[in-house]
Amino acid sequence: MAPQLIQESVGSRKHLTQKIAFILFRFFSLSIVAILFAILFFIIKNGIGVISWDFLSKAPQEGMTSGGIFPAIVGTLCLVIGSCLFSFPIGIMSGIYMNEYAKNGKIISIFIHIYSFIRIMTNNLSGVPSVVFGLFGMSLFVNFLGFGDSIIAGSLTLGLMSLPLVIRTTEEALKSIDNSFREGSLALGATQLETIRKVILPMALPNIITGLILSIGRVSGETAPILFTAVAYFLPQLPTSIFDQVMALPYHLYVISTSGTDIEASRGMAYGTALVLIFIVLILNLIANMIRKHFTDKNKI
Repeated sequence: MAPQLIQESVGSRKHLTQKIAFILFRFFSLSIVAILFAILFFIIKNGIGVISWDFLSKAPQEGMTSGGIFPAIVGTLCLVIGSCLFSFPIGIMSGIYMNEYAKNGKIISIFIHIYSFIRIMTNNLSGVPSVVFGLFGMSLFVNFLGFGDSIIAGSLTLGLMSLPLVIRTTEEALKSIDNSFREGSLALGATQLETIRKVILPMALPNIITGLILSIGRVSGETAPILFTAVAYFLPQLPTSIFDQVMALPYHLYVISTSGTDIEASRGMAYGTALVLIFIVLILNLIANMIRKHFTDKNKI
């Protein structure tokens, strides 16, 4: 009887421990969701009152205490699209190289393999603060290359900042594909490039798009990099080329919240700007998720 009682005691203790762990996991998960909804509720409550067609379609007026945010919306979209055009191709191709080619690459020195070297550099790049990217972008793109404060300088800076995330998610997406698909394709006579392009990449594309979504969310809300490279305090006209300065929602939100001509009068506009920025990020994420679902369904066929 004694061994049976001990076994039952151990079993009940394990069951209790598992139940407590489950309760804690659920509590923390629900807490995160609750905090997110509280933030959204706070912004919507304070910002929904200023949302109107004039607010979305007109330029700021009277020291940015009235009018709209249309130039800032256009500027934000220009910067996000420009950064995506730069970071997505380079990041995806770098991730493909690291997972499919670099592991079999040459030795740089006695101690460092090329794969390890690229991985170390990528990890270091992902840990660099955004304000440092801004200073680097100002030194390289604004001053050295002569782009000035412009859309292209800001887009390239944001693209550099999002590169590590795109590279890592691409690499992890490719790692999730079983090697049997590679071996089967090569056994049928396909080259390694054909295997990557026609077999591996289509299967990994849904997970790659997940990383692209995360990078879009990050660059659309950054202030420090574009502060040094692209944005203007007040610029009611729309840009006509990639070498023009722009207004952007993150910087506009910072300005009217901290250093505007009348902070209290523009408080509602600040919340409205934050709400529009969240909505733009949400729309971009929904579009990316639709593309991701399309490729996921295509792979199931």
